[in-house]
Amino acid sequence: MDWLTTSSILDGLKLHENHGAWERLVGRFRSPIVSFARRSGLAEADAEDVAQEALAAFAESYRRGEFAPERGRLSHWLFGIAHNHILRQRQKDARRSAKVTAGAAGTTFWASVPEEAEATAIWDREWEQAIWRQCVDRARAEFEPATYRAFELAVEPGRRAEEVAQALGVTVKAVYNAKHRVLKRIRELRIEIEQLV
Repeated sequence: MDWLTTSSILDGLKLHENHGAWERLVGRFRSPIVSFARRSGLAEADAEDVAQEALAAFAESYRRGEFAPERGRLSHWLFGIAHNHILRQRQKDARRSAKVTAGAAGTTFWASVPEEAEATAIWDREWEQAIWRQCVDRARAEFEPATYRAFELAVEPGRRAEEVAQALGVTVKAVYNAKHRVLKRIRELRIEIEQLV
């Protein structure tokens, strides 16, 4: 899949028939929504459904011109849409549960729903992890395998550059250079991935 800025993906969404734009939107944003939904207590299948519904609502809202970058980050807007869809799913689940248990389980069920501040923190972690993974995957494809492997080992907790150099049969300087180059590229990709112009 081509590496595109978020702006490029959103521009493609303006046309309903642009299926490639929809696929890129799903490829970029489905993962954090599914993870967020799972961490909010939904079953895997429900989390997948919520992600699909939230992304469809997101696309429609965008087409109607409801997103304005000056009012906040795209990730926060997407969080609001996803959070509302998760809460609606939880309400459906609670109603089903209440019918089965004559209301006894409803109270316990709702006690497990994260407060908004906690939900925001969960979303922010999931978003950051998803963006990091996408940037790392792209960087892996751009670097020689030996360079990427040196980076990968060098960023492991507790690994010293000397150990990595010895394991790979390279100099310590080569390990530091690999780590620096790959991290720099990941930072650049991070800026590109969320760029809205």
